[in-house]
Amino acid sequence: MTLLVVGASGYLGGEVCRQAVAAGHRVVGTYHSAGIDVPGVEARRLDVTDRRAVGELVARVRPEAVVGTPYRYGEWAVTADGAANVAYAAAEAGARLVHLSSDAVHAGRPEPYGDDEAPEPVFAYGAAKAAAETAVRAIDPGAALVRTSLIVGDERSKQIRLCLDALAGGATLYTDEVRCPVHVADLAGAVLDLVGNQYAGLLNAGGADGVSRAELGLLVAARFGLDPAGLRTAPVASSGLVRPAVVRLDSSRAAALLPTRLRGVRELLAA
Repeated sequence: MTLLVVGASGYLGGEVCRQAVAAGHRVVGTYHSAGIDVPGVEARRLDVTDRRAVGELVARVRPEAVVGTPYRYGEWAVTADGAANVAYAAAEAGARLVHLSSDAVHAGRPEPYGDDEAPEPVFAYGAAKAAAETAVRAIDPGAALVRTSLIVGDERSKQIRLCLDALAGGATLYTDEVRCPVHVADLAGAVLDLVGNQYAGLLNAGGADGVSRAELGLLVAARFGLDPAGLRTAPVASSGLVRPAVVRLDSSRAAALLPTRLRGVRELLAA
């Protein structure tokens, strides 16, 4: 199979490429500025905001499947319009599309969110991801749209680096901002599971544990053998940021559907 990974220079996109190459697929990965450091991947530079360029690349590669992971925080043209361009090109080519979305589309509440709940974004990034979902579903009703949460893994993970920074006193982790962190390898495996089936629509793919960012920091401290005493924490309201606080994803549908197990962060970071 030929797989096109749009956004292959990112943390998740790179892991999708690694697993796909290991599985014996031909993998073409796109990047915008940073290169792709994954052996066996055919790298192609791409600006996802250029609809013609996206279409031309997909027509040249002729993939059986496309995984769309690109986003740029604060840039609607990349996160929303880019997703629409990728979906249009994939549909034109008759390729299976797996689009990566986010729990940022939700407003936040104590109860977990199911797979099919309508987005209700409360900040700009969430609105861009919600718009991307709307475009992808309109263009390609057969696409799989994966709503995920904080992506963790090794020190290359933005979320792990943030925790390490907070443990060194350089950042603040919020005590009441709850998410369901997922390991990059688990999420990439789930994405490739979806490439190989015909599931259509929204699917939650978060980790099994809902933890606050402050709790995540403590788990990272234990995992790396660091003193948690210096961890800087605060309630999210003190930051002045407008973004959802408690967002738990009910990923039981994914657990029943996909071979890959989405482990909880407590298991992942157990010392």
